[in-house]
Amino acid sequence: MSVPIKKGLERVPGGMMLVPLLAGAAINTVYSGTGKFFGSFTGALFTGALPILALFYVCMGATIELRTTPYILKKGGALLSVKAGVAVVIGVIAGHFLGEAPVDGGMFAGISTLAIVAALNDTNGGLYMALMGQFGKPKDTVAYSVMSLESGPFLTMLTLGVAGLSAFPWQTMLGAILPLVVGMALGNLDPDMRRFLGAAVPVCIPFFGFALGSGIDLGAVWTAGLLGLGLGLFVLTVSGSTLFVTDRLLGGNGLPGLAAASTAGNAAAVPALVAAANPVYKEAADKATVLVAASVVVTSLLTPVITAAYHRRLQRVRPEALADDDVPAKTTTAKTTTAKTTTADAAATDGSTGP
Repeated sequence: MSVPIKKGLERVPGGMMLVPLLAGAAINTVYSGTGKFFGSFTGALFTGALPILALFYVCMGATIELRTTPYILKKGGALLSVKAGVAVVIGVIAGHFLGEAPVDGGMFAGISTLAIVAALNDTNGGLYMALMGQFGKPKDTVAYSVMSLESGPFLTMLTLGVAGLSAFPWQTMLGAILPLVVGMALGNLDPDMRRFLGAAVPVCIPFFGFALGSGIDLGAVWTAGLLGLGLGLFVLTVSGSTLFVTDRLLGGNGLPGLAAASTAGNAAAVPALVAAANPVYKEAADKATVLVAASVVVTSLLTPVITAAYHRRLQRVRPEALADDDVPAKTTTAKTTTAKTTTADAAATDGSTGP
């Protein structure tokens, strides 16, 4: 008996990523200690997001040719600058009206400048790379090697005007890109290694999705209520629209912009870190943590759906936008010639005249 599991997953928008993510989130929500309970290899599946991501980086890096490096810096730098810039603008506006303290009454009780900025500033890199690995181009995937500079509290502290905490340890910065560099070196030195490692990219996606989901508590959405849902939708709308336009202006198809419209899971820890650095935000930190966690859940669930839906639209309306523009011209010419020959043969068969 054969069960079409893979085909079933592929029918769901972003299903190869989304379904395992939901499975991990559901298990974690019912019992967060599942990984510890089983331990060993099973436990590693629940907590292995970073190792799998490191493997994903090496394999994806192997598919990238060195001549595309300027493109990666351009694309990643642009997306990073725009997302950080938008957070600064919104942070300044929110700070003007809200100040440092959270709203203490009404339907917006608990919302704060800290919550908004923290949710906006940190992109879920694993989700971005998994979606780009499934729907995008390899060089768009590794653009996150530049965007990873937004991870952690640095940009949030900078946006909120916290002084003296802007330094990044060089070891951390190097460690963020080292797997990519190793993969690029292997792939460019040996085409066989490029094919070998490149084939593992799609295999990593469902495993990373499950590990990512196992760190999400679906109850966070319920706890935060409509305000948390609203914050997630706000982040998705603002980040998605601005980054989509940015990518299109750079000549892209818009998919990287949509895939980067999420809030990273570690962003939920940012409010507490900011409050520790500047006690003026201590009052806002607890509620901000819950709201940012809700934004993580909302954007993690909706970003794959929106990205996959737009990918399907491109397949119907602009399939050429999905083509890898790094394919050598000879290959493209050969394909075109073959297509013309096939068309001419078909025309001759049915007695019509070819173009």
